[in-house]
Formats: sequence, C-alpha cells, structure tokens
Amino acid sequence: MARPPSATPPSGAHLRRRPLLAPRHPLHAPDEPRTGLDDRKGGGMNPSFDLLRSPWIPCLRTDGTLVELGLRDALVQAHELREIHGESPLVTAALHRLLLAVLHRVFGPDSLGEWGRLWEAGCWDTARLDDYLDRWRDRFDLFHPERPFYQAPDERVKPKPLNRLIHEVASGNNPTLFDHHTEVEGIALSPAQAARVLVTVQAFGLCGTKGPTMQFTDAPWARGVIFLVQGRTLFETLALNLIRPPRDMIGDDPSKDRPAWEMEDPFTPDRAKPYGYLDYLTWQNRRILLLPEGTSGDIIVRKATMAPALRLAPGVLDPMKHYFQDKKRGPLPLLFTAERALWRDSAALFQLRSEGYRPPLAFYWLATLIEEGYLDPSQTRRYLAMGMSSVPGQAKVHFYRSERMPLPLRYLREPALVEGLSEALEMAEGASRQLWGAVRTLATLLLSPEADAQEGRQPDRTELDRLMNQWAVDRFYWSRLELPFRTLVESLPKEKEGALEVWRQVLRQTAWRAFGRVADGLSHDPRALKATVRARGKLAAGLLKVLPES
Repeated sequence: MARPPSATPPSGAHLRRRPLLAPRHPLHAPDEPRTGLDDRKGGGMNPSFDLLRSPWIPCLRTDGTLVELGLRDALVQAHELREIHGESPLVTAALHRLLLAVLHRVFGPDSLGEWGRLWEAGCWDTARLDDYLDRWRDRFDLFHPERPFYQAPDERVKPKPLNRLIHEVASGNNPTLFDHHTEVEGIALSPAQAARVLVTVQAFGLCGTKGPTMQFTDAPWARGVIFLVQGRTLFETLALNLIRPPRDMIGDDPSKDRPAWEMEDPFTPDRAKPYGYLDYLTWQNRRILLLPEGTSGDIIVRKATMAPALRLAPGVLDPMKHYFQDKKRGPLPLLFTAERALWRDSAALFQLRSEGYRPPLAFYWLATLIEEGYLDPSQTRRYLAMGMSSVPGQAKVHFYRSERMPLPLRYLREPALVEGLSEALEMAEGASRQLWGAVRTLATLLLSPEADAQEGRQPDRTELDRLMNQWAVDRFYWSRLELPFRTLVESLPKEKEGALEVWRQVLRQTAWRAFGRVADGLSHDPRALKATVRARGKLAAGLLKVLPES
C-alpha cells in the first residue's frame, strides 16, 4: 500500500522558528532554570521554559504531598517520591515513558550486573545525570528558537486551539463527557501544562484524516493497555521498568539508536520502524509547534500547529503492552473495554511460558531478577495499568482509565499458581453464565408464562433483551467481585486450596445477591412467583455444577 505524502513536509518548511539546528553545548548556567520572557537576544522577547529545572512533572511525596518538579529533580529525588501523579492516566503514563528514555540513555543498563548496581545504590547517580542533562540542556527548552523540545514546524498547517491536542477536552470529532470547552472558545495553558500535553500527545495521539494529503496515524500508545510495575518509591518503579528489550523486537539499526532530542532531524530518514528502544520511547508521531504568548511577563499557550509525522509499522510490539495471539490477525494488544473489567484477564499477564500470550516485558524482567536473587519472591509488588478506550480507526475516546493490582512475585516463578488463578477466573465466568441463564429464564417466563411448555409462545426477543438490559445483572455481579479478587490474588500463594474455597463461597453469595436483587423487585402475583421459582431452581443447579461443594 502506498503511504500518503504526510510524514515529510515540503523542503524548507517553517513557521515562526528556524529549522532543526541547535548547539549541543549548554548556553546557561546549570543551576538557573530558564522560565519566562527572556531578552537575551538583542532585547527581543524570547520565551523560554527549561524542562530540566522548571517545575512541570507532578509527583507525590512519600507523605502524600503533591509537588511539581523539573525533570532533573524528579529523577534526583526519585527515591524520596512515591509516584508520578498526572492529571490523567495518559499524562502519568507518558511522563514515565519520558523519564525511562532519559534513564536508559544515561544508565543503560547493558547487563544484569549493571542493573544490580543501580538497584543496590537506591538512587540515581546525580553526577552522571547532570553530566548528560547539562550536555543537552538546550534541547530541553520548550520554546527554544531553533530546537524546541519534542516539536517541529510544518508550513502546511495553520495554528489551531490546543483542544485538538488534548483527549480529555472536547475537540472536533471527540466531544468528551462532562467537558464544556469548545474549539472556538479554546483554552489557555501554562508552560508546565503545555509540556505535559505535548509529551502525552506524542505517546497517545489517535489516527484521523485531515484533508486529501495529510493523514494522522496512531502514536505508539494510542491503543492497548500500558503496564508498569510499581515499587515503593518512584526510584523503584523506574528501576523495575528499566528492562533490556530484545534487539529483534525493536530496532533495525541499534548503532543509530538515540532519543529524539539528540537527533539533528528526528524525522529523517522517514521510517516506520525505530532504530532501537530509545528512538521508540521518544517516537515523534506528530510535528507539533506550541505557540507561546506573553501576558504581563508570564507565558501562556493557546494555540499550536500539528501535522502528521512518523508512522509506526503495525508489527512493532510494545514492551509495555500485553498481547494475545489471534489465529487470523496475529498478536493483538489487550484493551480497556466498558463491558469487561481488566482483572478478568489478569491470569494471562503471568503466562510467561505460553505461546498464546506475550505479557509485558517487565514481568519477564522481574522473573529474571527473582532468579538472580535481586528480588525476594515472597514480596508483593503492584502493577499499574493505564490507557484509554477508543473507537478503532478513529480519533474518538470513550474513556481513559488507571487500575492498580497486587503482584505477588511468586506468580512469575510458579506456573501452578498461575493455573490456580486461571481456575478461579474460570469459576467466576462459569457462575456468571449460570446467573445469566437463570435470569434469562426469569425474564422469559415473566413475559410469556407458557414459554416452557412444548408449544408455548415465546416472548418477543426485543422485549426480552430490553428487560435483561434493564436489570443489568451481569454488571452488578462483576462489579462486586473486584475487591474479593484482589484478596484472592494475594492469598492464593499462601494457601491455594483454602483461598479457592473462599473464592467459591464469594461467587455463590454474589450470584445469589445479584439474582435476589432482581427477584425481590418483582410483584407477588402467580406469574412472577412461578417465574421466580423456576429461575431459582435453574440457578441452584447451575451453581452446583460449576462450583461444586467441597
């Protein structure tokens, strides 16, 4: 298939700023954040925002205090911080992606031993960080006149309100629930907010078409759930996700692999597969240019230009996603859906030895760290799942979500525990089917009391579905199981059979509660009583079948 001429703008394209050239040496003292309207160049008003030292990354301290830090301090103080805390799961995920790119570039690690030394140090080496960040400091200026961070101009497009860059804000084809901004009205962001938006859209931008020659494509994290292992501090979280990705998964030319800010031109040559993991983590899917305005000495951003850039090949598998193998379509990422809670697929995340799944690579990495003695298998960590639900092939977002689940490390080393977890989930699915069948019988006999007779009239299918949707018994059932399931995940490694028996009891009780919630709301006429008795008997027999008494 021919690629549309959207990835590369016309030669010499520019808008307000000069093309992609910048010195590699720092022009400013390393301890002075550059923020505000600078008059360094002949008295002109030149906006600047130093991402390394100006506060813009929202973090929680270990005491729960929310603070914004520059990129450098977020890393230097990572062992004193609990976590990154963005205004949405997309922002939180994108900020992790950026920090991991910096850490991989500075520290590697190229071997398990190198990783171990980083882990045992308990914090990031400030001298090594400063040496690297000072060398590339000008490339981390959000409004640099020549190489603004993560940005590039494109003369084919006109400035538009920032709404178009933010999934959480209504824009064009994406009217977001409860948001009342309009594309005409627009929004105004501080440099810190604009920086977070910029990093997020490069990771989560959705495909869509604008005009006959410009086609936007999905950014690397646009579809699928992003998984991160969580530690007790931000340092531990970043270190545990500082994996060694297989070279055959990402990277056609490792010798050219570097983050976008080091490249003289991140868009040339036009390519569909990254050079390596650093190129992938900083993949420039859009040519974005923020347009700052000065107001009383402060900077705000109301508008930006945005055009398509690098298109990622479909065969590139993301190390932080979970894939399952489809016979016809190949590997497909696990998605957030409104109908199915993510925990119902959690056993698949631990299938490290199955050909049908490819779990997040951090889970394989944890298994290696356990085997080599860096982590105690009796520990329980957590994993964080982040992402959004969107319309395939469109720039429409249904919702975005963040979920945290316990991660007892023994699941990564003991297949028998994973089998036990799979068994527990199969029990829950089986009880759900029996519940649905019983309630379907109840609805059928309410609408047509003789439907169970040999020649009895069957109810209208539309009316039957309407009644089932009104009762929403499935939604009630599954929503009541999430907290007990978290308990099961943690108790199963300690006492497998006892934990499974408790789980069976929870499933029975929840199924009967869901049924009773419907039956108790019915009238007491003969029709309703008959339907309830039949349905109750069906549920009792069904639960006995899938949840036999021990």
